[in-house]
Amino acid sequence: MAFAVQMYSTTPRRDVTIVFAGDSGEGMQLTGSYFAHTSALAGNDLATLPNYPAEIRAPQGTLAGVSSFQLRFGSTEILTPGDQCDVLVAMNAAALKTHLHLLKRGGLLIANEAGFDRRNLRLAGYPENSNPLTDGSLSDYELITLNISQLVASALADSPLSVRERERTKNMFVLGLLAWLFSRPLEPLEQLIREKFAQRAELLEANLRVLRAGYAFGETSELFASRYEIPQAPLEPGTYRSISGNEALVLGFITAAHRAGVKLFYAGYPITPASEVLHQMERLLAYEVYPLQAEDEIAALCAAIGAAFGGHLGVTATSGPGFSLMSEALGLAVMLELPVVVCDIQRAGPSTGMPTKPEQADLLQALYGRHGEAPLAVIAPATPADCFTAAYEAARIALEWMTPVVLLSDAFLANGSDLWRIPELDSLPPIQPPWATPEHRSDGTFLPYQRDERGVRPWAVPGTPGFEHRIGGLEKEELTGNVSYDPLNHERMVRARARKLARLAETLPPQTITLGPAAGELAVVSWGSTYGSIYTAVQECLRQGLPVAHIHVRYLHPLPPGLGELLAGFRRILVPELNSGQFAHLLRAHYRVDVLSYAKIQGLPLTVNEVVGAIQRALHNEPAFQLTSPNC
Repeated sequence: MAFAVQMYSTTPRRDVTIVFAGDSGEGMQLTGSYFAHTSALAGNDLATLPNYPAEIRAPQGTLAGVSSFQLRFGSTEILTPGDQCDVLVAMNAAALKTHLHLLKRGGLLIANEAGFDRRNLRLAGYPENSNPLTDGSLSDYELITLNISQLVASALADSPLSVRERERTKNMFVLGLLAWLFSRPLEPLEQLIREKFAQRAELLEANLRVLRAGYAFGETSELFASRYEIPQAPLEPGTYRSISGNEALVLGFITAAHRAGVKLFYAGYPITPASEVLHQMERLLAYEVYPLQAEDEIAALCAAIGAAFGGHLGVTATSGPGFSLMSEALGLAVMLELPVVVCDIQRAGPSTGMPTKPEQADLLQALYGRHGEAPLAVIAPATPADCFTAAYEAARIALEWMTPVVLLSDAFLANGSDLWRIPELDSLPPIQPPWATPEHRSDGTFLPYQRDERGVRPWAVPGTPGFEHRIGGLEKEELTGNVSYDPLNHERMVRARARKLARLAETLPPQTITLGPAAGELAVVSWGSTYGSIYTAVQECLRQGLPVAHIHVRYLHPLPPGLGELLAGFRRILVPELNSGQFAHLLRAHYRVDVLSYAKIQGLPLTVNEVVGAIQRALHNEPAFQLTSPNC
């Protein structure tokens, strides 16, 4: 008997961007996160961009109901999820229509034929009797059409699952197919599936069978002329894992509490995209984490303040609407001078806005959104993995300086993921809270607002004999903390709280150039989640020989030492950000320098190409600021 063996060539790639797109509820987020996990295990650097509707179950088959997961992985440093994709998986007509613009010319398009029936085409807004899979409109792409629903039904012909339950496994077929296409082993994916469906044997068996069917289909169908190989990235020695921004926040706070010798109390009220922080805290109770689901955001912060008064690290996380509700309690935390961290996971606003989309528009609220003179520290992470470092640093500042700290993340960082090198515990800076000692007593009386040389008051745990003191939101008398309405005392206390923040600034790492020359024609300044796009754009401009540098700012209040001197060394400053120009406004006001603003307010992250374009316009003295996108 004779038989043929299909031989596939293997094509090496430096990096690849894949978009998985389908209906909300079809498992695109799960598929993408599992593929990211196995890419991290393969030693690739990566960045992801989950994108999904705010509704729990958006209308099926409609443009508004599309959920997607964008993943870029490679053998080099990956800082963005990619401007465009090499591979688009479209599970239905709406997914194709909303994401085709992302696919590079000549890119691979894998389409599920079952999602392009007459109903799906109508819901997606295609003309009557027109089907993009057959009308030739996709000739610029390498089109592979599969009836994934039919293939899954065949693989599960003898399964005890209902028809609907079988249909829901089709994302695993896609996962298996892509695992074969990109030379990924099945074992790590099978382990993830076993963990997820451990409680239902029939679902576990079905998902494993469909995953393997997808892999086998890629190998035997002869639809693909080549497989792809992405070598390992040259990473520093260590242990790595894929991590989301919200996961990294939780681990950062837990680690900081352990290093400081205190317990971590977390209070939160569910709000997108911060809810996952509470979920992660609840899974880690074994690490002396004490989570509380509060009745609202005000109660959450007040509970965290109470925990801080009791000698613990108090943490809460919310988003824009909840952060607004917390403003009075934040003023209380400033007045009490207690170690509390508030994570504002920013989303597009105002009001309810677009709950699942990123924005950086809460900056001025974080800096000034309280009544009275109530300064506090503000810090922002740059990448999902950097959320660990930022959380640790925010906790360190709060615990050592007895001040509330606001950490400004956003939906892009919270839901996105990248490769994280797990640090050695001893490599992290120690955290030493200013515990009250007998030196803080005068004639047998504890002085809760007697300050050290930094202006920091002592931290006394309630119930400790000899350290009883009064606490509350009314103005404090110097040293004693008793209620005082004396005008001069009020001014002294206001200025003392401000001086403490000024002294904190003196201890922060001096600002440095992130990339490029230390002085010259143009500096592009970033903060928060715009780091990756701006760093990559400046890299590209430097390769083109353009006179540009990159400065990334982590500490937003107080601003780091040396930043003003750095800015003064450049003829022009450009600040691209996801708001109407808030950080640009702050730099103009603080340093009196000429600042150009590139503002994007679309609920989408910055792309590398648009930052490159803004840099080129700024260097040619063209206005970089745009009130609206050219597409508006």
